Amino acid sequence: MEINLISDTVTKPTKGMLAAMMAAEVGDDVFKTDPTVNKLQTLAAERFGMEAALFFPSGTMANQTAIKLHTQPGDRMFCDKWAHVYNYEGGGAAFNAGVTSQLIDGHRGMFTADQLRAVAAGNIDIHSPFNRLVCIENTTNKGGGACWNFKELEAIREVADQEKLAYHLDGARLFNALVEKNETAAQYGKLFDTISICLSKGLGAPVGSILLGSEEDMQKALRIRKLFGGGMRQAGFLAAAGIYALEHQVTRLAEDHEKAKRIAEVLASCTYVSKVEPVDTNIIIFNVSDDVDIEAFMSRMQSKGILFISMGQGKLRMVTHLDINESMLSLLIQQLKEF
Repeated sequence: MEINLISDTVTKPTKGMLAAMMAAEVGDDVFKTDPTVNKLQTLAAERFGMEAALFFPSGTMANQTAIKLHTQPGDRMFCDKWAHVYNYEGGGAAFNAGVTSQLIDGHRGMFTADQLRAVAAGNIDIHSPFNRLVCIENTTNKGGGACWNFKELEAIREVADQEKLAYHLDGARLFNALVEKNETAAQYGKLFDTISICLSKGLGAPVGSILLGSEEDMQKALRIRKLFGGGMRQAGFLAAAGIYALEHQVTRLAEDHEKAKRIAEVLASCTYVSKVEPVDTNIIIFNVSDDVDIEAFMSRMQSKGILFISMGQGKLRMVTHLDINESMLSLLIQQLKEF
């Protein structure tokens, strides 16, 4: 039995999702004639209370499109030092949009409105880049699936308005935050200029992300997506999976969170584990003691069919998802206790 905790991106489509994909009515999305893609975009926009949405093959492309949409080469983007848009998108902000990134030293991938104000206020020096954009990530990947406080997000919006900054949300795992914090998509739709959501992580679709925003911005984003090579033809087969995910696989994210917290409790009781970071949602980050060989530990677990990753600096990461069942969880807990 393989217990793959590398990421929530490793999920396979469920039987219901596969049936929806195979039954999809398709057209040519480059000509905007794929009815299932159009339905997905409408569904997402309505759920967030935003004017329009655009289907993308990846979350990275959706984020990079948003950055290019809001900036010009030479502009400055603000984000946390652990932000996905800075650390894990191949330097795309610099390469694709020509922007410089000013990193904010937040906590678990989250900074405060006061921290943003301190670095963004009053930028009129001709030697400095123009301040144009602030990006936040909810939940935070490198921060261990941490959820932002919504009031802090509102305070950051106030600073963004004062400093004339666009406000983008990398919401790759936003639905995890919505479920855990009992928040709504519409709350976020009112707050942000653009939002990216990933359908192929916790929601379990095989491919795809959505970018949401105003009708005007999504028309511009359509052009940028084409520039980035993101135009797709009979994409309705993929969009059908996204529709199924939004309609059937959101509330079940609570199960992933509960499993993650159970794993964290076991890890905290293991003598060879030196630290377990707080678990808000479906990501568990932990460190083993200095006298434990990380490679040997990972190898031992791999020999038992248990897969997870190292994030560097001694941090190990496990991610729960819809393909982790109770029997897998029991076996994992047993192996962790026996190491």
